[in-house]
Amino acid sequence: MVTYGRGVDEVFKAMADPTRRALLDELFRQDGQTLSELEARFEMTRFGVMKHLKVLEEAGLVVTRKEGREKRHLLNPVPIRLVHDRWVSKYAEPWAAGLSDLKRELEHTMEKVFEIYIKTTPERLWAAIVDPEARRVYNFGVEAKSTWEPGARIEMGSPTAGVAIGEGEVLEVDPPRKLVHTMTALWSDDVKAEGATRVTWDIEPVGDSCRLLVTHDQLREGANDELYGGWPMILSGLKTWLETGEHLTTPGSLMYT
Repeated sequence: MVTYGRGVDEVFKAMADPTRRALLDELFRQDGQTLSELEARFEMTRFGVMKHLKVLEEAGLVVTRKEGREKRHLLNPVPIRLVHDRWVSKYAEPWAAGLSDLKRELEHTMEKVFEIYIKTTPERLWAAIVDPEARRVYNFGVEAKSTWEPGARIEMGSPTAGVAIGEGEVLEVDPPRKLVHTMTALWSDDVKAEGATRVTWDIEPVGDSCRLLVTHDQLREGANDELYGGWPMILSGLKTWLETGEHLTTPGSLMYT
């Protein structure tokens, strides 16, 4: 059985409230807003907004980041993807189109943050990130090959299709806790024109599980959403494989196989 980190029940509960859905809508419209910015858009007290944001954080739908004296609130679409993979795709395929619209609403900021909890060890999770064969299992059939040393080149491609998908350079390595690298997408002229971006993998042990935070930044304003739109499916596939040994079947999973 797949475990769902903070729990699907918490996600459903958080999204059942219209005010919390409205807060998510605000973050869809403009990600990274502060408490003051969100408070100004609602006819309620600052304390009331804080209470709703806390529920969204506890459900994993919102991740916060300190910038100086301010705390910014960032949308985390991974729990929504997990709900989709577990329930929506089986019972109501039209919902999938609606959920994919959420991805398009995330194109207004320079940084995308994705959080997921996986029942595994930091060492096993790290190996799944840097081992080419393991990467193929959950990354649409794409390998990522490198010596994983600072300054080393990364080559991303599909051995079965014989095509280059991306390339990058390792910037920082701290196994099994942190990996930072650049990424230049090559699968189409449109994404190639976006140039290099940066991906940071942060692994934090939490009890018998790990919190994985993937930050994809240095994106230009309004960047092509193909660059980051696949992360929820990739991370859902990673979680499913590490916890069950099964391959998650998603529309993108057969893309390059």
